Amino acid sequence: MIRPVRLAVVYHSATGTVEEMARELAESAEKAGAEVRLRKVAGIGELPVPGVARPAPAAAPSGTALGVPQAAVDDVLWADAVILGSPTRFGNVSAQLKHFLDSLGEPWRKGLLADKVYSAFTATSSRHGGQEATLLALITSFHHFGGIVVAPGYTSPEKFVDGNPYGTAHSTEGRTRPVDAVTRDAARVQARRVVRLAAAVRAAALEEVR
Repeated sequence: MIRPVRLAVVYHSATGTVEEMARELAESAEKAGAEVRLRKVAGIGELPVPGVARPAPAAAPSGTALGVPQAAVDDVLWADAVILGSPTRFGNVSAQLKHFLDSLGEPWRKGLLADKVYSAFTATSSRHGGQEATLLALITSFHHFGGIVVAPGYTSPEKFVDGNPYGTAHSTEGRTRPVDAVTRDAARVQARRVVRLAAAVRAAALEEVR
């Protein structure tokens, strides 16, 4: 029996918006039959600094949930597909998620990040606010990995409403707009597409080995 697709949803969330989106993606992927690891990257106070002792963990940011394990390199290596999420910082990924990406250098050199399916999501405090630039920055990293980029595209009516072919994106509009049905529908489309195409890639790889 062929095992389920393994999907890692790895994110950094400052206020809880990206985390809520990550949970929607993870739950939708599980409903699509995937085995999912939901993982958050270290907060800025937890990033290791050479020669400096790590302080005691700070309280979780307002709006974020406790109990989500911290992301590790092994979560990416374990996965057939990886969906990465970050708030937008000046049209780019957050320092926290970039730090996690930079930690993947050794497995990248060994070719262990190649041939996996990758996708991305983001959130901003203003409408648009650099969303596409952030998603494209993540997609650039996926190309360097030798990964297979699976963007949601305009592949369903929900994506025409959402209006972003590169990934799921949400604007809180000054923290007054919670994650809504439009964003959740877009996340479901993305998760299902990632699981379906990751399964196809894995099946093709297994057939090649036979």
